[in-house]
Amino acid sequence: MTTSPTPAAAAAARSAPGSAAAWRPPAERLEARLAEARQQGRAALVTYGVAGYPDRDTALAAFRAMAEAGADVLEVGPPYSDPLIDGPVIQRAVQAALDRGSRLDDVLAMVAELTADPAVPPVVLLLYYNLIAHRGVERFAGDLAAAGACGAVVPDLPPEEAGDWLAAAGRVGIAPIFLAAPTSTDARLETVARAGRGFIYAQATLGVTGLRASLAAGVEDLVGRVRSHSDRPVCVGIGVSNPEQAATVARFADGVIVGTALVRRLGQDGVEGVRALTAELAAAIHTARATSPPP
Repeated sequence: MTTSPTPAAAAAARSAPGSAAAWRPPAERLEARLAEARQQGRAALVTYGVAGYPDRDTALAAFRAMAEAGADVLEVGPPYSDPLIDGPVIQRAVQAALDRGSRLDDVLAMVAELTADPAVPPVVLLLYYNLIAHRGVERFAGDLAAAGACGAVVPDLPPEEAGDWLAAAGRVGIAPIFLAAPTSTDARLETVARAGRGFIYAQATLGVTGLRASLAAGVEDLVGRVRSHSDRPVCVGIGVSNPEQAATVARFADGVIVGTALVRRLGQDGVEGVRALTAELAAAIHTARATSPPP
């Protein structure tokens, strides 16, 4: 189905990286960036941060530093009072942002400022469905497109119950991104593959986000199972904590998602710490397939 631009989405497209006279749906910008990484024979790096942590200006600077240091996709997390899959590091960052008064309108304004820079890669949000429902799916989708974002990961929305969101996102060309878990049945993976755009978010482990000493067993098998249902890029997150783990995942997945480690580094070492860690992650991922895994 061909998507026609709404005024909001067209405005986003005009300010998007690489925009041309012809309108290009936001989801296609995301997919093009992931396809570029695949064509280069490497995995993509997806980096996460909490909007408004430790404050708005520092968060914005941190996302810009991630972009400059090699991130292929930026994942922005609006603060939310009841995070379902977030571990203690991100929970503390979220609470700090909420305590400073950060709300969804502030997040969207920050995203718009971020995406106004043509050097910034595609931006997606990771948020819970209550934030979408409270605003209304049509309004939220339009606001997201107007801010220049390309998609949204909604971890608590199963694709079988996402009809209204899928329709609203489709009208403005936003990518609805769904999760695949180690416990997902083949039927669920098939539904995720049919419903989503952009990429499929494969959970490296069950449970909440956080730093882990080693990768969970079975994640490579999960990526293989997802690929039996879709040729969409499969990006692995939740449990990738350092460059060594990122390189391991990059050898078999299309993308590596890192969140908790970057949020912790921002709290400890500020924006330059985030820039340094992003550069280390990017270097590890970019060379992963050219080097043999350690014995």
